[in-house]
Amino acid sequence: MELSPKQQIVEAVKSSQNILILTHRNPDGDAVGSLVAFSLVLQKLGKTPVMVCSDAISAVFSYLSIDKVTTELKGKRDFIISLDISQTPAEKFLYKVEDSHINFIVTPHSGEFSPEMVSFPGGRFKFDLIIVLDSTDLERLGKSYDDNSDLFYETLIVNIDHHAGNDHFGKINLVDLTATSTAEILVSVFEALSKDTSLLTEEVATALLTGIITDTNSFQNQNTTPKSLTVAAQLVAANANQQEIIRRIYKTRTLPTLRLWGRVLSNIHDETNYRFVWSQVRKEDFIATAAAAAAADGVVDELLKTTSGVDFVLLLAEQEDGTHGSLRSVAKGIDVSEIAKLFGGGGHALAA
Repeated sequence: MELSPKQQIVEAVKSSQNILILTHRNPDGDAVGSLVAFSLVLQKLGKTPVMVCSDAISAVFSYLSIDKVTTELKGKRDFIISLDISQTPAEKFLYKVEDSHINFIVTPHSGEFSPEMVSFPGGRFKFDLIIVLDSTDLERLGKSYDDNSDLFYETLIVNIDHHAGNDHFGKINLVDLTATSTAEILVSVFEALSKDTSLLTEEVATALLTGIITDTNSFQNQNTTPKSLTVAAQLVAANANQQEIIRRIYKTRTLPTLRLWGRVLSNIHDETNYRFVWSQVRKEDFIATAAAAAAADGVVDELLKTTSGVDFVLLLAEQEDGTHGSLRSVAKGIDVSEIAKLFGGGGHALAA
């Protein structure tokens, strides 16, 4: 009988040692929480995980183990020294280890070699498995994928996500459209991976609850389901620090963030006929307020929660690599992910 995607993930993890875990650029709480939680679980299983996200993670999530997340792909890889022998064939080759140096000795069949014939192509990473979390496609991984596309074609990929626009790019795809977040899906994955003892430690549970809380806007969005509440209760029972999550994400704002929000709020445009409001933040606003790019994220949710008579909101943020748009909706008839797709973005019906 064919194994389910969840069972296939269990078998893939069991048979792998060096595991690369990635999430999408501009990571939100679900991406960060899922990334950290999976890494912690793999460590507990005796594996060697590497966490990568192309963009820096907001300091808002500093209560999680984000210090171990790198923005560049790192890990065990071969170091290759290449010698062009197209014009000067080699007769023999040997190497010696002398005084903490490896000396490679190549004898030409005729003529001689020159330094210009030597190059150092990048070696391939030694990963047995790639796990991609909360990303609709590989391109959303950013430079992690763009600069290492060969690795993704040569290595088994596990794709775990909850977005309707997912491309099913993995060899193993666990895409649950009924889940409120990727973190919610991972709870059952970790249960399947566990043997005699639970893998839901306090740290893992806190990371997963972060993902559920942020993707449901603290259970205030219409995508909140009975299952998400049940899973959240399970995580709280596993000692997830709910109060710390709420305090860090919703009740703690730095002065630069508040100054940036002031500029956003003073520039609101009200499209009354469409029950829609939007605002923008320019590069000079980030500079003037000394706020990080991620500081603009929370104001989108605040706009939606506090503005009456509005079905959806849009924030345009001008950044170094272009203009980023964040959309939120409270109307079931408005799928903001469809709007985001028109501009190369993604997400789900209520947040994109």
